[in-house]
Amino acid sequence: MPSRSSAVINGEFADLVIDESYNPYRTCIQGLANEPVCVQEILRRAERLLQGEPGFEGLGDYGQPAIVGRLASNRPRVAIIQGSADHPAHLYDHEHMLRAAARIWQNGGVPFTFGVPVICDGTAQSNIGQSYSLASRNHTAMAVNITFEGHCYHAAYVLSGCDKSPTGILSGLAAADRARRQPERGQAPVWAIFAPSHVLRGGEIPAATKARLQEIQAAAKAGGDPQLAADIEENFHYILQCSSDEAFLGQLNRAVKQGFCTRDEADRILDELAAATCHDKGGVCAFNGTGNSSRTLIAALGFAPRQVELLVDEPETLIVSYTVDQLFRVLNRPEFSVINVLARNYANAIRIHNATGSSTNLMLHMPAVMRHAGFDVTVFDYERVQESHPVPDVFAHSLTEGRDTFALAMQAQAGRHHGMESLYKVLADLGVPMDLDAPTMAGKTWRQRIANLRHAVDPDLPEKEAVIRVRPVRDISGTTVLRGNFFSTGVVKVAGMSTEQYTRFDGRCFIVRYYENEHVCSDEMQAADLVATLSQMDGLSEPLLAAVRKANGGSGPGDFKAMVEEGTLAFAFVIAGQGPKAFGMPEMFAPSQYLRHHGVLERTSILMTDGRYSGVTKGACIGHVTPEAFEGGGIGALVNGDVVWVRLGERRIDLLDGAAFLEGAKRPLAAPPLEARASLLAERRARMEKRLLQVAACSVLDHVSPAERGVVPEAVDRRAVEKWSV
Repeated sequence: MPSRSSAVINGEFADLVIDESYNPYRTCIQGLANEPVCVQEILRRAERLLQGEPGFEGLGDYGQPAIVGRLASNRPRVAIIQGSADHPAHLYDHEHMLRAAARIWQNGGVPFTFGVPVICDGTAQSNIGQSYSLASRNHTAMAVNITFEGHCYHAAYVLSGCDKSPTGILSGLAAADRARRQPERGQAPVWAIFAPSHVLRGGEIPAATKARLQEIQAAAKAGGDPQLAADIEENFHYILQCSSDEAFLGQLNRAVKQGFCTRDEADRILDELAAATCHDKGGVCAFNGTGNSSRTLIAALGFAPRQVELLVDEPETLIVSYTVDQLFRVLNRPEFSVINVLARNYANAIRIHNATGSSTNLMLHMPAVMRHAGFDVTVFDYERVQESHPVPDVFAHSLTEGRDTFALAMQAQAGRHHGMESLYKVLADLGVPMDLDAPTMAGKTWRQRIANLRHAVDPDLPEKEAVIRVRPVRDISGTTVLRGNFFSTGVVKVAGMSTEQYTRFDGRCFIVRYYENEHVCSDEMQAADLVATLSQMDGLSEPLLAAVRKANGGSGPGDFKAMVEEGTLAFAFVIAGQGPKAFGMPEMFAPSQYLRHHGVLERTSILMTDGRYSGVTKGACIGHVTPEAFEGGGIGALVNGDVVWVRLGERRIDLLDGAAFLEGAKRPLAAPPLEARASLLAERRARMEKRLLQVAACSVLDHVSPAERGVVPEAVDRRAVEKWSV
């Protein structure tokens, strides 16, 4: 092996060799022959990048003999996992990777790198790309696992990006760690540290563009649609992000249909909004969607040190070196292996997910990670932890009041709070049972990490500006698991509902409006007069309208529009045939945005689907309904005019006996009407199978577990037999 002086080995790690009985780079000559050229070129590029940076001491000898020597002696082989540059979160992965590679070499390790494609869910919205989105998580897990195992790496330095990519990578690493637990392998476990991408700064609506939108508002008021004008005004208050662009799209489509602007004018405005949306540094969008929820999850699980948790720009060399050093300090310590860190922190992560109002999508991704790790964990474990102790909302995130994730990150950079450590301290101080003795990749337990925090949040930071609150915002929080007589489970993001909306919808009856796909629903929600369109749907009758009005607190006959506006007539927009096996479980973001930004319907209606929702979704949106329609689930048997009874306090949604309801009784059916509507179900199933042909065969989510078990491949699901408990 090269001398320490020629290799520039950091003295702290001079004697670090991975403790295992099997070294494939010693027992097989091919890897020892193939890989040094890859390592050498990475280091050559790293040296070019870092040459001249203050404090850079060089890399010493990184010729092929030196690299061979390290591989043969079982020095730490560390894979730097990066994303693809066609995603804004990964624009600076190349430079980040080179900085990490240099430090790994300086620490006596051997740096490797590989990348995985990362689908941008914003780009994939409302098109066929959403049918590939959830599949990409499973593909990422498989690709990471194959490369990590195929090249026999010891540890991973993960350039953690957006949406489901972080959980896909963590799943692949966890699967490798589980497989290495077999004694016949003779290998050390897997270690991993995550460095999340920086936060994307939100944009601003250009003044000229806003003026044109205000002209459309004036036209809408003059043309008899003050609601459209109000909806546009409400959207002005949001930071400009791709999510608010989608809301403007729906509003402008409504304006075009009523003649308040032309199609060309609407498209020109949308183009101007798009060009002003993303800061040229890229990053993870500033809303609390699945991207930032995944960042929160990774940090809550202990995989991201505070120094890299909430960055606002690409990380400097000093920060990267610090993070690499943290990884090296836990190598050869089994308690910090991926599976052990996961197991000890999983209940903590559930409580953090509740406290921060994070994405509904994590109700799929969290059990998926644990099942890849071999644990028999389902959404029911989430529910069990959630019910064992109430967790308040302590995360005052807002896209309209200057408290988005970019503001959160700026406060962290200014030392006004300590990110995840502050959240742990807040919850512990409030009596929430956090496992403070769980290990983290900072090389410390949570108790050690928060021991010197005098204040979780700087007391001089005005509360109205603070995203993390030491006093609870409200008692209800997180995502709730629902039951019903026509489905096993569904989930609703309570954090996405105002307290007033939650209270108003609790106990309300809703008339079903059924759709077989999201595009039909989206088109209808952009109708020039949606309320009038709904009044003409089949399945309605005067007795039904009167019964719903009475059940929801109204009295006597009433005008259809007035009943909708006052909330005594409410609709459940049901989009079925969107589950994993039916169509890849796409997000129903567009219809949820159109509902959310339609003042009347947002106050009165719910959305329900066997598909998913975007992490930024607000309002009464129930998703992940299991069993899905494609598998014969009761959601696929609903028809226009059915009535569902929503009891959020009891965590139930039930299909009512129609005849009894007309007589004034709320009597849930014993079971969904599957036999009575068998021919309808067969017709719908045939249409779902035909529609599925639009998805390429290699990405069909065919042999996967249901949403309750994370939509993981059957082999992963079958091997998840290890018991996990709080």
